[in-house]
Amino acid sequence: MSDIRVSSDALAAFAAFADSLNLTRAAEQLHISQPALHSKLATLSREFGLSLYERIGNRLELTPGGENVARYAREHQQRLEAFLTELHGVPADRPLVTAAGHTAYLYLLGPTIRRMLAERPGSLRPLHTDRTEMQTAVRTGRAHLGISNLHVLPTDLTAVPIASYPQMLLMPESHRLANKKAVRLKDLAGSDLIVPPPARPHRISLERALTDAEVAWNIAVEAEGLPMTLDFATLGVGLAVVAGCVTPAPGLTVRPITDLPVVTFHAVHRPGALDDPRVCALLDTIRNDIRSQPSRVSSAIEVRPSCQRSARPSRETR
Repeated sequence: MSDIRVSSDALAAFAAFADSLNLTRAAEQLHISQPALHSKLATLSREFGLSLYERIGNRLELTPGGENVARYAREHQQRLEAFLTELHGVPADRPLVTAAGHTAYLYLLGPTIRRMLAERPGSLRPLHTDRTEMQTAVRTGRAHLGISNLHVLPTDLTAVPIASYPQMLLMPESHRLANKKAVRLKDLAGSDLIVPPPARPHRISLERALTDAEVAWNIAVEAEGLPMTLDFATLGVGLAVVAGCVTPAPGLTVRPITDLPVVTFHAVHRPGALDDPRVCALLDTIRNDIRSQPSRVSSAIEVRPSCQRSARPSRETR
């Protein structure tokens, strides 16, 4: 292995390609031709002795080996930029990248994103992802920080709890259960529910809880993502179970479901990521903004500022 000579130029090209998985877009970003980019990727594949990506249908996807090389390529690029910054005093201008879903962006990260982009346009680049995509983006270095409610914590990443919320029943203000201060699962017997597609974590946990409570219910519609869920609820199609951070639209209201567990959102990063003071400051800003948000049901988790903590990964238990 000591005889391997890896081209830094090819690494930088692969890092750009891994961000978009699109040869044309990556070539434009690098200001080179697509054949030149393909040649650099082929060189890198040959130097490492493995396939970096493959075509699946109409998409290009990284192989497991390609994900490892992408992570290394991004770390190499970041170390080089940090060195040049220290050497020449050039301020770091690469945007921080976050990975999160609809709920986190709409109800947790909004104040942080608005202020950061207003103070310094282009300083933050949000990626929209589901839980699995978020962890992959963080794991491969595509994102510096991921935010999501997790049912199972990753063993190779550091997951830091930042806020917990009760699960709420979302319904029209005229619904009979809106007269209650809180509801139990048995109150949902016979209800038409708006639920995610099968095999989604929220769908699985909700179905399990209703089954354990011996509650019969009906599928009103399967909705992909929070915006569609809220749209269907506004149309009066059915009831929905959402996190307590969600703000109901006019004509809708929420009530806590007392026998469902709370939902905890985590910030996820690679071990050692907080060595970068910008990532550390971003995490602390998110925590402080969540803590200051007016909400009747939120429970921000009190922790010491990230930048005063050791950057070593902590052991999280399920």
